Amino acid sequence: MATYSSIRYNFPVAAATTLASVGAGAMTLIKSIDASTDSTISFVDGTSSVVLDNTYKTYVFKCLNIHPNADGPDFTFNMSADTGSNYNVTKTTTFFNAYHDEADSDTSLSYTTANDLAQATGFQPIADGVGGGVADESCSGELWLFNPSDTTFIKHFISIFNTYRTNDYTYNTFSAGYGNTTSAVDAIQFKMSSGNTDTGTFKLYGIA
Repeated sequence: MATYSSIRYNFPVAAATTLASVGAGAMTLIKSIDASTDSTISFVDGTSSVVLDNTYKTYVFKCLNIHPNADGPDFTFNMSADTGSNYNVTKTTTFFNAYHDEADSDTSLSYTTANDLAQATGFQPIADGVGGGVADESCSGELWLFNPSDTTFIKHFISIFNTYRTNDYTYNTFSAGYGNTTSAVDAIQFKMSSGNTDTGTFKLYGIA
């Protein structure tokens, strides 16, 4: 009779031989956009190969080294329920951050009431005071949107960003909330609160 001692190492090695073959298909790259002094960056379902419908339950936007052409604007987003004709979905949101300066003289964790919304249709900040005065300043992070095509429930989102602020601070910002609509959300737009997005890469992924 086989015993644990005789069989404990008797198992096949996994067939996966590369990182790409481990969990392949869990996250699918849908669309990548490189900014070049753009006033807005939009992902609209059915336009330019964008998928933002019931194909996936979860969508993730990864924003890489987003650099404004002005110094200190907020990086914001909004939702559309009419294929990008209007970005004005009513939202209730929260916003808080942790920060630390390069001089190691100032640290804090705080809630920022100026960056939240209460049943408002404006653009939601997801990174504030983004440095753009010199070439290496930027923000990077991700926005998660859950089940946007559902027509029963409201539309939850969460975001986390790190920002090189105008005053040589690092800001780790957290925003979350919901679009208060049971209509399908089929487009997302990003923009700076003032000026343009000079450079940066935006990637949209779907998660099965």
